[in-house]
Amino acid sequence: MERSLDDLYPVLPGCEGLPVPPRSELERLRRQRGDGYRPRTRHLTPDGFATYTNRLFLESSPYLLQHAHNPVNWFPWGDEAFGLARELDRPVLVSIGYATCHWCHVMEEESFENEEIACFLNGNYIAVKVDREERPDLDSVYMTAVHAMGTQGGWPLNVFLTPQRAPFYGGTYFPPDDRSYGIGFLSLLKRIKEAYTGNREQVERAGGQVTEAVRSLLTSSRQDEPLPHKVSLELALRAYRDRFDNLNGGILGAPKFPSSLPLRLLLRHYRATGDKESISMADLTFRRMAAGGIYDQVAGGFHRYATDEQWMIPHFEKMLYDNALLAVTYLEGYQSTGNPEQAQVTREILNYLTRDLMSPEGAFYAATDADSLNDRGEREEGWFFTWTPDEVVAALGRDRAEVVLAFYGITAQGNFEGRSLPHRALSLTEAAHRLMLTEDGVRAVLQTSREDLYRARSLRPQPLRDEKILASWNGLALSAFARAGLVLDDAGALDRARLTASFLLERMTVAGRLAHSFQEGAAKGEGFLDDYAFVIAGLIDLFEATGEARWLKQALKLTHVVREEFEDREAGGYFMTGARHEELIAREKPGYDGVVPSGNSVMVMNLLRLNLLTEDAGCLEQAERVVDALAGRIAANPTAFPELLLALDFLAAPPKQIAIVAPRGNRQAAKELLDKLRGDFLPNRVLAVVCEGEELDRAAELVPFLSGRKADGDRAVAYLCEDRCCRLPAVDPEEFSRQLKSAPK
Repeated sequence: MERSLDDLYPVLPGCEGLPVPPRSELERLRRQRGDGYRPRTRHLTPDGFATYTNRLFLESSPYLLQHAHNPVNWFPWGDEAFGLARELDRPVLVSIGYATCHWCHVMEEESFENEEIACFLNGNYIAVKVDREERPDLDSVYMTAVHAMGTQGGWPLNVFLTPQRAPFYGGTYFPPDDRSYGIGFLSLLKRIKEAYTGNREQVERAGGQVTEAVRSLLTSSRQDEPLPHKVSLELALRAYRDRFDNLNGGILGAPKFPSSLPLRLLLRHYRATGDKESISMADLTFRRMAAGGIYDQVAGGFHRYATDEQWMIPHFEKMLYDNALLAVTYLEGYQSTGNPEQAQVTREILNYLTRDLMSPEGAFYAATDADSLNDRGEREEGWFFTWTPDEVVAALGRDRAEVVLAFYGITAQGNFEGRSLPHRALSLTEAAHRLMLTEDGVRAVLQTSREDLYRARSLRPQPLRDEKILASWNGLALSAFARAGLVLDDAGALDRARLTASFLLERMTVAGRLAHSFQEGAAKGEGFLDDYAFVIAGLIDLFEATGEARWLKQALKLTHVVREEFEDREAGGYFMTGARHEELIAREKPGYDGVVPSGNSVMVMNLLRLNLLTEDAGCLEQAERVVDALAGRIAANPTAFPELLLALDFLAAPPKQIAIVAPRGNRQAAKELLDKLRGDFLPNRVLAVVCEGEELDRAAELVPFLSGRKADGDRAVAYLCEDRCCRLPAVDPEEFSRQLKSAPK
């Protein structure tokens, strides 16, 4: 007998008398998702479907869908939830996380799957779930609120609000019951409910105070004095030297994030000053990160961070943004040092992104989880990435396994939960000596073995992949592939960059404005500042790599949207949200560069590059206004602005414009000149490489310094202009190289 909709979708515990989601729509979606749909819950009916289904089943966010079968009466963020809170006079719990967050999963299993906790929560609160990657504006506002309360932030982020959306209490992970290290979640819910009912005036006063603090922290006022650029750079570099880990690279202590030491800033300082300490710090960090367990030695790509000082044991999430940023960083390291191993890391990162995160349409998914199912069918952090010696022998055979086990430090004792996480325990020289092989022999075994290990590992249950496509993170990936295509002379990387750019402009741009995400076949949400800034940067990179004017034209169009809809016209700088976004309790003007650069920092660099390319003085004026708006914060804490310091370094350098013009239809004629450019780290420049004819004409409409340029018969010609003064055109690659090397530092 077929079950009724009331039986399939019963009222959640503690929700008697409350509005229920439309059961017919829940059933339609259940049928649409098909037999392959597996509810993520321990509460199952005999036929294998979920006992409970809440409103999040109607959403498209992978993170919200993870919570769609909790017994909690979750609402997505919106007026419905807060309207009901006002009607019932209840406080609101806003719980923020993301799909690949390990401790979000832990709290879900311990508390949000707990029927007793769910019953109390449903009967006394309105519960709202937020995907921080879908709504970074909400995450930033309420994370700032928790900081203002004197609590360290992180995810899961759990904040208690009044029905007017004012935060009055918050924290991160709470255990389900009282523990020696903290109050239990159920106890906390009861205490907050008592306070809300019995001391309403105090709660509302606290909400008002925190709201004012958030507004103060998220905005900045313009200062009259311009920022002393050089002083800020030197102060930041001194601070990094003082905290540098001379044994392991990076910053002293643990956990260790790749972003904690701004390697790209060190590389620029070395190029400008010849300071050997800067390049030594960068090189040590490059080598130790790539040798550690934080780097996936089998598939390529970096995990999110290391939990120890040696870069050995990571938190096993793998994020698109980390890997896109690190691909560019290692690429610049290769240009600075000439070390081919750093170029190889970039290639391996891009290979990982292509194989494991690229969608069929050419965009990139957001992340993969830290957790996966182990051989007992239980969810376990990191199990997918670890090995036993027997597993390696089964995949490779005993002879090759001997080399791999020694080189990657895989032992019977293991280094993580009784298993081994591969890391480079030996150098090639050490491995060759120990195994009585040549270095080339060891290298050949490792190269073939990695593919076989990858195939064997792929047979294991895969970590969850968050298949949300974010414009901002795809902009970072676009930059990585475009820059690698140029520097490594990789046509395949450029083809993938074109695919990504086309997806962003055709599938995620509506009426000239970017969407923030793409889920279940549709663009979703207005783009934030980061979306515009990172995509614009990627399009500029793609123009420089290909000479195709369409990418620069689109970058200029999106820049116009940023200037029209995001600018703070009174104080300078750009808000995180545009004119079309929801108005929250505060409107953030992001400045600080964290694991992902801030939109303002990237927009400054975009504007400086566009100024040099198009010679539009308005771009330079806009960039300087952003710097002035953030000047007070930069001067007080320059290490919080590493990405913006790159832009300040660009701003302080003599402007350099490079054009290479090849004969009509023969871009290959420019290869020898481009090879000289590829081998020289010259970060503070703009580049246009075009063929004579229509390509040159189209590009010259946007890039004035291309006007009148031409090839020399069947030979390409390089034109270098510095500080508005041009060198003689160069046909000979060696002469062009001399010009580049004599460029003012």
